[in-house]
Parts: sequence; C-alpha cells; structure tokens
Amino acid sequence: MKTSHANSILKLEAAMFEKFFNRMEPRDLASHMVSEKQGSSLDLGQGPFQRLRRKSKSRIPTDRLVCLTVEQKCDLAQRELEETKEDIQRMKKNSEQILQNYLAVLEEADIRIVDIKKAIADFEKDIVKTITKKKGSIIASDKVMRYMEEKIRFRDVLKEKIRLKNDSLKVQKKKMQMQLKQKEELGEALHEVDFQQLKIENAQFLEKIEERNQDLLRQKMTVGNALQILNCYKRKLQTATAMATRLVKDITQRKDSLEKIEREFIVVVQERDKAEILNKKLRKQLAYYKVPPVLDYVHEKIEVHELENTIKIWERKVEIAQMALQSYRSVWQKAKMASHQLQALLPEQVAQ
Repeated sequence: MKTSHANSILKLEAAMFEKFFNRMEPRDLASHMVSEKQGSSLDLGQGPFQRLRRKSKSRIPTDRLVCLTVEQKCDLAQRELEETKEDIQRMKKNSEQILQNYLAVLEEADIRIVDIKKAIADFEKDIVKTITKKKGSIIASDKVMRYMEEKIRFRDVLKEKIRLKNDSLKVQKKKMQMQLKQKEELGEALHEVDFQQLKIENAQFLEKIEERNQDLLRQKMTVGNALQILNCYKRKLQTATAMATRLVKDITQRKDSLEKIEREFIVVVQERDKAEILNKKLRKQLAYYKVPPVLDYVHEKIEVHELENTIKIWERKVEIAQMALQSYRSVWQKAKMASHQLQALLPEQVAQ
C-alpha cells in the first residue's frame, strides 16, 4: 500500500513537472539552462528532468539523474498552483461571458416573442376580422398589403436610426482612438486617473456599440420574421383569393343549374297538370263507357272481314287496270310513232 501510494505521488509530481516543462517557452528554457551552467556544481542538476554528464578524474563518462530539491519542488508547485488558479479564473471569466451571452440571447428571444405576439394580436385585430367579414373582397387584400408595407417601412426606419447611431458611435470611437494616438505620438504622459477614465469611457462606448449592434441584429431578425409572416399571409391571401374565385364560379354554376332545374320543374308541373286533366277525362269516359253486345261485335268483325276482302279484290282489279293501261299506252305510243312516220312520208310523195 505504501509503495502504491508513493508511486501515485510520484506520478502526480511527474505530471505536474511535465506540465510545467511544456508550458515553459524555449527562450525561458535556454536562459534557465545558462543560469544553471553558471551555478555551482550542486545547482547543475536543478533543471526539471535533465540528465547531465560529468567526467570523473579518471575521465570515465557516467550518466547521473539529478533530483530536484524540496525548495525547487515547492517553487514549481507554487507556480503550477498559480497557473492553475489563473486557468480557473480564465475559465470562470469565459464561462461568465458565455452565460451572459446566453442570457442576452434568452432576453432577446423573450423580447422577440413579445413583439411577435403583439404583432399577431394587432394583425388579427386590424386585418383578420376585416377579412373574415369581407371574404373575397379586394379592399381586405389591399388593407393587408398596406398593413405589411407600413410594418416593413417602420422596421426600415428603426433599422436606419440604429445604424446611424452605431455609425456615430464608431466615429466617436475612431476619433478617441486618433486623439489617443496623437497624444502618444506627441509624448504626452497620461495620468493614471485619465487613463482609467478613458478606459471607463471606452468600455461604456463599447457597451453602447454592442447594445446598438444587438438592437440592429434584433431589428434585422424582426424584419426577417415580419417578411416571413408577410410571405405566409400573402400565400394565405392568394389561396383565399383563389378559393373565393373558385367559390364564386361554383356559385354561378349552381345558380345556373338551379334556374335550369326551376324551368324544368315548371315544365314538369305543366305536363303533370295536363296529364291530370287527361287522366280525369279518361276516367270520366271510362266511368260512362258501356261495352257493346257480343253479337254486334261479331257482326262488325264479319263486316270488317268482308270489307277487307272487297279491298283486296278492288286492289287486284286496279292492278289489272294499270297493266291494261300500260299495254294501251304502249300500243298508243306505237300508233303515234306510226302516224308520225306516215305524216313524214306523205309530204315527200306530194313533193314528187
């Protein structure tokens, strides 16, 4: 247990010494080695982890590990402790700076959320209710566009103001730096109080510049969000306008269909009235209708049959007469042609 404890202590010491050795700059290491060479024979081995060659009287070279004294170890430990404290302070400062940045980001996010909620409430109060009351109205869309343009114009004006303030602060900072440079060139000695006052004023100006930059960044982000919201509402407005146009067209088609159905309904009602009148008339006739006797029906049937036979006979006679007429017409045509030929021959004989 003692050996392992001693080994752990030696490991810690070796790590600390190695860390110290690595932190040393090359020039510090060189100066340290020169000072050691000028020291006594006891101080020749007072460098961290150094092997020095010494020649004995018999000139036999030997390697000998020279250990650090307790005072040197305490000095190194004290310097390492101070370096560690400085590292801790530096890390603490960096952590505080990071924490302040995160807090500033959170505060900026809260401010942005409040601004966005306020903008949404104003938009719903001024625009959405009007659009809800006047669907598909051109006035509502114009009002939305005017509202968005006013918001963008307001953001641009505010951004320009912040930019001008930032530029003025930069000019003041540059002027102060030039004055300080001139004083340094002229050799004017600044008192400690003046130097501290300038540092305080410089820090204040830097804080103001940082605040203006943060405000400018916030305004840019707000303008970007406003543009995104504007584009979103533009898309919604376009969708609503297209839907309104489609609904108006659909309503027109429905009205035309309704008018057509109403005309067809009127025609159907008229036809129904006519059918009802005809039905009543037929029912009335059916009510007063009397079936004739069977013998009358038989006699009528026989007479119809006889008339049909007579019609067929007369149709046959007509066909025969037509055939005779055609034969007479052919004979007549032949006789007519013969008479013409005869008349043509008679003048020739008279002329001879």
